[in-house]
Amino acid sequence: MLSSPGFQRWAAAFPFTRWLARRRSRELFDIVAGFVYSQVLFACVQLKLFEILAEGVQSSGHLADRLGLPPDEARRLLRAAASLRLAEARGRDRFALGELGAAMLGNPGIAAMVEHHAMAYADLQDPVALLRGEAERRELLKYWAYVGSERPASAAEHAVGGYTELMADSQRLIASDVLDAYSLEEHHCLLDVAGGDGTFLVTAAKRWPHLRVILFDLPAVAERARARFEREGLADRAIAVGGDVLRDPLPQGADVVSLVRVLHDHDDGMAQSFLEATCHALPEGGRLLVAEPMSGTPGAEPIGDAYFGFYLLAMGSGRPRPPVEVEQMLRDTCFDQVRQLPTRRPILTQVMVARRAG
Repeated sequence: MLSSPGFQRWAAAFPFTRWLARRRSRELFDIVAGFVYSQVLFACVQLKLFEILAEGVQSSGHLADRLGLPPDEARRLLRAAASLRLAEARGRDRFALGELGAAMLGNPGIAAMVEHHAMAYADLQDPVALLRGEAERRELLKYWAYVGSERPASAAEHAVGGYTELMADSQRLIASDVLDAYSLEEHHCLLDVAGGDGTFLVTAAKRWPHLRVILFDLPAVAERARARFEREGLADRAIAVGGDVLRDPLPQGADVVSLVRVLHDHDDGMAQSFLEATCHALPEGGRLLVAEPMSGTPGAEPIGDAYFGFYLLAMGSGRPRPPVEVEQMLRDTCFDQVRQLPTRRPILTQVMVARRAG
């Protein structure tokens, strides 16, 4: 019935259904136009529009000079940005920073992801070929150096630098949310597996001055984390260990281990290997903290299943999993007392904590 043109015309005219018909039309058009909207955002990020608008209300002519655009095309971009609430029209031809543009400024990691998405869009230009395994272009597969590598620990610094910085930017968005959900006050040592440059551990160590922290990641990544700990003045209670989780044992001594945005990046067998490695690293009664976006999150279903589903497909590894599946994976290894904890922004991350059984 919903697909009937006659019913659609009736619903659009009938007073009690008109509002719903219009909303559904807008939702469908937003899906159709989503790529164009994202490219408007990409242009704003590349041109530093939000930083410029943060200085105050400015005319489109003045902004055209600063953006290096012809006046008409600057006005076109500004009106598009205003329609998306990235900018805000003030008067006849003046513009200010919009609500969502201000949010972009407050979260630099989002801008980094927007620029990174140029590779994702290239990989997704033929989604059917990607689904069939026939895509010839795989920029994301090359970008994430450890994916598909038989010896990821041999990756050089230049191969890991880009994605390590990207992950650091994204972890800044979620670190506080994760640590607000689960307090480490009662723990003495946190081991973060695949922890990148140490962004999450730095946040934890500064929040709880008694806490010792250990990072485990590929050798080239761990070297970056070691330098980060030195710069942050944490070298006396933060160490970074390089290795391959599939070949090398995890460091001992931690009573809590974290996997932050790790499991969903890996296929089932590899994800299970990460969990088994944490079993060997934890003492009985130790805790495992899993934090990542999950499939089926109420209010954020498209982020888990559409965005991450296709991003990870293009990346060549992993898939979004619902909490019930993550819980089963934990119980299938060595964990019990699995709990899902509320987070401030479940759209960005969910948190599960489990106990290492005897």
